[in-house]
Amino acid sequence: MASFISAFNAKIRSNPMLSYVCSTHFWGPVSNFGIPIAAVMDTQKSPELISGTMTGALCIYSATFMRYALAVTPANYLLFGCHFVNEGAQLTQAYRWMQYNKMGGREAELQKKANEGAGVAAAALGKVEEKAKNAVESAKAAIGK
Repeated sequence: MASFISAFNAKIRSNPMLSYVCSTHFWGPVSNFGIPIAAVMDTQKSPELISGTMTGALCIYSATFMRYALAVTPANYLLFGCHFVNEGAQLTQAYRWMQYNKMGGREAELQKKANEGAGVAAAALGKVEEKAKNAVESAKAAIGK
């Protein structure tokens, strides 16, 4: 059995493509791609959910590992691409956090919600006024008979 496994491993390692797919240079970045995928998906969520501290930490993390991916021998371009995508997504999140928390985005959103609420309230008030007017007219008609 050990000779079969040894022969199978030698067969895999003889093919450069299969050898690469069976290495940590491939599976490390592939498993790590969950982080940038989640970061890109998070750009569609509300900016009030963004943690500025975590976004900053992930920016530093991705920048560090982009450098590491090019410093190792051989250079790991798949790992570099993974962290490049994550760095872009985290910088987008950092901008959204800054705009929302420091540049008036929160106040603008609250004002927009208040205006929408006022519009709904005005529409409801108009319906109530109409029903009250109809009730008064019905009462006058009933009294007049």
